[in-house]
Amino acid sequence: MPRDELGHHGFTLIELMVVIVILGILAGLIIPRIMGRPEEARRMKAVIQMEGLETALRLYKLDNGTYPSTEQGLQALVEAPTVGELPRAWREGGYLEKGKVPKDPWGNDYVYLSPGLHGDYDLISYGPDGEPGGEDENEDINSWELE
Repeated sequence: MPRDELGHHGFTLIELMVVIVILGILAGLIIPRIMGRPEEARRMKAVIQMEGLETALRLYKLDNGTYPSTEQGLQALVEAPTVGELPRAWREGGYLEKGKVPKDPWGNDYVYLSPGLHGDYDLISYGPDGEPGGEDENEDINSWELE
């Protein structure tokens, strides 16, 4: 650190500029990595929610012999259905702990089809764009593709 004629220590303008440039380079490398994480976290949350819904659907089937129909939807996991084939032994209190069907991390309803095109049922989150299909960050999350 250089001294001025009064003996005070300080930084020169060049030293400050070097520090600012280094901080700028570091920010340029780190911020894009941090910014990509929230979307990755939302996708993981959707997968976890879908796995929870699948568990609740299996419990529903164990009690009632069938999965809820598309018409009954996922709401059949929190309220006894009043349309379609009525459940034989619907569990008092429902099949989801919080007593409501969660929305996906982007605020959209999960799409439920039963019978499904890929199995007994299909469960889909259309991702951030809320539209079927999509690529990269807008790619759908499908129950039949979960590991």
